[in-house]
Amino acid sequence: MSTPGQAQELKALAKLTLSLRVTGVRPDGYHLLEAEMVTVDLADTLFFSPGRGLEVVHAGTKGGARETVPSGHTNLVLRALMLAGRRAHVRLVKRIPVGGGLGGGSADAACVLRWAGWPNDEKESLSAAARLGADVPFCLAGGGYARVGGIGEVVQPLAFEAVEGQAYTLLTPPFGISTAAVYQAWDDMGGPTDDRLNQLEPAALKVEPRLGRWRDRLGEATGLEPVLAGSGSTWFVPGAHDGHGLVVRVARQG
Repeated sequence: MSTPGQAQELKALAKLTLSLRVTGVRPDGYHLLEAEMVTVDLADTLFFSPGRGLEVVHAGTKGGARETVPSGHTNLVLRALMLAGRRAHVRLVKRIPVGGGLGGGSADAACVLRWAGWPNDEKESLSAAARLGADVPFCLAGGGYARVGGIGEVVQPLAFEAVEGQAYTLLTPPFGISTAAVYQAWDDMGGPTDDRLNQLEPAALKVEPRLGRWRDRLGEATGLEPVLAGSGSTWFVPGAHDGHGLVVRVARQG
């Protein structure tokens, strides 16, 4: 837990959802998931100091979605502070593309909860964190490599050695995509399922058909079949590949 009145700097690592299945919908509307996630060496930085408020600085990154960070009651940093019952001035340096499906907002929220001393190993605490976003408990528990279930609150760590040093090549379009819109489309389509690694891909393509062009661009550049990162908009393939707009990231333990 942070010391009151003391400034502190923390990193919030991005995550890749390597596989994702939607297994059902709860009566309260939350979707049940089975996913495999890994953190990578791309991070936002949060500076905590006495006071209140949020300052966002968009650090220049190669490519990527260009949506702005939400403000007000929808902002995950502010919602996490409220959940933890804490107050601080937060300076957020954004490097993780907004709306890119790399868990930037969730990583930032988890960073706030860690700063506040929020428990990362209690079921009720992780369930509350999951209501901020399905990726928050994974990030709160330290990221690394894990299997995630429920609405995100079930985090089963896996041996990081299995992915240590693994590179992934990412291509993030210059636009983001709404997670809520993708899940709504998945519902409207009757919950499409197939053998692809990410079952949200058809719904994401319905919401944002331009995604198809970026998928094909990455596939042509690498000769591999791209996978959508979470609800999008980033596509990725395993391995390190060169090409215009392609970014290589490596698995990193949180």
